[in-house]
Order: sequence, then structure tokens, then C-alpha cells
Amino acid sequence: MDIGQREDMLYLLKTFADEQRLKLLVLLNTKEYNVTEMAKALELSEPTISHHLTRMHAVGLLRLRMDGNQRFYSLNPDRLAVFKKYMAEIEVAPVQTPAKVSDNAWIEALPWSEEDKKVLRDYTFNGRIPNLPNKEKRFLVVLRWLATKFEPGVRYAEKQVNTILSAVNEDYALLRRSLVEYGFMRRERGGGDYWLVPEEETIPSGQ
Repeated sequence: MDIGQREDMLYLLKTFADEQRLKLLVLLNTKEYNVTEMAKALELSEPTISHHLTRMHAVGLLRLRMDGNQRFYSLNPDRLAVFKKYMAEIEVAPVQTPAKVSDNAWIEALPWSEEDKKVLRDYTFNGRIPNLPNKEKRFLVVLRWLATKFEPGVRYAEKQVNTILSAVNEDYALLRRSLVEYGFMRRERGGGDYWLVPEEETIPSGQ
């Protein structure tokens, strides 16, 4: 059901949400009536009947037939069928899709502290980082993990670094700069290659 159909259904529901209009629907489901006949059958005044008929006719629930000066109303079965279709769609229970669960086995396999592992569990989902941490201490844990995606002693062109980091988060430029600024990687002057800083020279996690 699209937005237009939902709005139409709500319009119809608001029309049905009146006891007198519901009585008119039942009455008009049997045969056609004029205003005088409906007023007599439901013991209501003709102005009241006319008011409700105007509302019902506006949403397409009624058919109007003129016979001289007389107006005869009957139920529009096609419009009622549309309403029944809306109700049938509501009755169909939506398919419950199973909640997605992140595979964190790779985190548990890291020889890291439980505190650092918790940061990765909180900020990664199946090896990706949907949202980067705002706090520096946690951001450093993420950078430390990103550094493990590069081989020691290997030089990487900027395009290669971008490719590796973009697989983790779309803001690969920020991650690339941060790896250099926080001392996890070095960059050749003039915009050349990138390489890992030896582990003993990197900033320890949590500092």
C-alpha cells in the first residue's frame, strides 16, 4: 500500500467513523432511497440526512440517480470493494525479517584487551564502521585496528590506501589522514607512498 492509498483509506475510515453514516450504509446496501425515505427509515431530519449524504458522496461511496426533481441514492459497490481491499491488506501480517547480527568472531580472536574489543564491537558491524567514534580514545582503537589491514614493510600508493579504507568506511580520506597524524602510518613527502610505522613506535591503545 503506497502513500496515496493509505491517505485514501484514512479518508474512508473517517467517513465511516459516524454511527448515523454507518446506518445509512446498511440501509443503502439493500436498495436506493431518496432523502425523505431515508429520513423516515432512520428517524432523522432531512437536513441531517443530506449532510451525511454529501460527505459519503464526496468519497465515492454513493451513486446518485436523478428522476425529475427527485434524487435517489444507492451504495457504490466498486468503491466499497476498494475499502475492503485496503482492510484485507492490513490483515496480512508483515513478514518479520530476522534481525541482522554482526559476526564478531574476528574481534574475539584479536590478542587485545577486553576494553579495546568492546570498542570494536560497539563501532563495527561485520567488519565495517557505520559511524566513527567521536571520542579520541575510542577512535585510536579503531585506527589501531585499521593499521592491521596493512602489511609491515610494504609501501602503498594513496589509491591503494583509499581502496582498503573505503571498504571499512566511506570517509576514507579522514581515516587516511588520521592514520598518519596519529603515527600509525607514514607518508612520503610530496604525496608519495604510505607505509606502516613499526609497531614499537606507534601510539599505544588508549593514549
